[in-house]
Amino acid sequence: MKHVVVVPYPGRGHITPLLNLCHSLSSRLNHLTIIFTVIITEEWLGFLNPPDPDHHINIRFETIPNVIPSELSRGSDMLSFFTAVQTKMERPFIEVLDRIEVDLPVQLVIADVNMLWPFEVANRRNIPVAAYSPMSASMFSVMHHVDLLQSHNHLYVDVSERGEDIINYIPGLSSLTISDIPMIFHSGIGDMLKDFLPNLFDVIIKANYVIISTIYELEYKAIDALRDRIKIPLHICGPNIEIETKPSSNKPIYLKWLDSKQPQTVLYVSLGSYLSVSSVEMAEIAFGLTQSGVNFLWVARGETPHLKEICGENGMVVEWCEQLRVLSHSSIGGFWTHCGWNSVKESLFSGVPMLTFPILIDQPLNSKMIVKDWKIGWNVREKVEEFNREKIAKIVREFMDSESVVRIEMMARAKELQVICQESVGESGLVNEDLDAFVGDFSMNENK
Repeated sequence: MKHVVVVPYPGRGHITPLLNLCHSLSSRLNHLTIIFTVIITEEWLGFLNPPDPDHHINIRFETIPNVIPSELSRGSDMLSFFTAVQTKMERPFIEVLDRIEVDLPVQLVIADVNMLWPFEVANRRNIPVAAYSPMSASMFSVMHHVDLLQSHNHLYVDVSERGEDIINYIPGLSSLTISDIPMIFHSGIGDMLKDFLPNLFDVIIKANYVIISTIYELEYKAIDALRDRIKIPLHICGPNIEIETKPSSNKPIYLKWLDSKQPQTVLYVSLGSYLSVSSVEMAEIAFGLTQSGVNFLWVARGETPHLKEICGENGMVVEWCEQLRVLSHSSIGGFWTHCGWNSVKESLFSGVPMLTFPILIDQPLNSKMIVKDWKIGWNVREKVEEFNREKIAKIVREFMDSESVVRIEMMARAKELQVICQESVGESGLVNEDLDAFVGDFSMNENK
């Protein structure tokens, strides 16, 4: 029996794909031969509400104390949250590891690349460790080439003055700008966080494997360039989204509402559960959507009652939905997204073009790939020079215009990428081939 300890970063965009990776890996082996112990904070175990262990006998959970008090929001005090993740999780993690290893020795640790301490702990115990990146290969590449950014004087500069400076020297990436790279590399927020976020290069030199949540065909140039640079096995594990959704006997009201709409006429709107937009922007978006005349389904956590008062009969506002199930619905013709990588992957898998509204971290780079590389979307911030409801209404109408040549071409490209994504995760696709290669590497080297 093999025992794998899994250490996600405490955020939904990190935990969910890593859990889906566990399910994908367990499907490559008999579930009785591999046990995954996922170590998360008490807060996140409550959020996840995992099912009865009898249904997932090979995945179990262990908890450590929350890294910040429950009354604090990680969005309102981001610096304290980042600091706590890097400084307060290691000791309780070690305590859990000491306890569980008594009964079942650990053969592998899979840890999020955004934390250095799991790799240091694994190295001290001579346990092989895999660095898991829930972000794109392009994002991984930018973070791994900090040396190039620094040598070209593109690190921690004022984006308001030099945001359009061209970066065309990162291997495997098409030309981008300083505005496209993560804000952790800009002056201001980057200056604050650089002492609290691990250097990716420091993480990788302590790892035995790298696993990136993407699809090879989407980012093959970046992936090939990374494999040339990183001298340890680098595996691509696919989108790590829950592709097979179980039909419910009681169809949610939002799906019934979608059933009543014509094909590709509804704009789905979700701006994430963290790092949200300002209240002023939220109001302008609501009025703009309403004035556009386009049908829309909006997931707006915590804002639902207020937005329902603004949105007219063409819109439905809900607290939560099954996002992939919604994106796969025939009535959905577009997705207004903050460009979190998990949302981007679900939209690609569903063949839905995107209106991008990037906020922080990897979102500007994801937006750049959607708009400029894959050409399956528009950037709202770039299209709307003056952010107001009239401009928003205009861009939404144009984006959803079924008779527009631009729209027709964009839909065609989105459908082409959908086929690529779905074929890649098929039984004979590259994703399963790479997962099998990782299992083979791990099984062969676990005793070294």
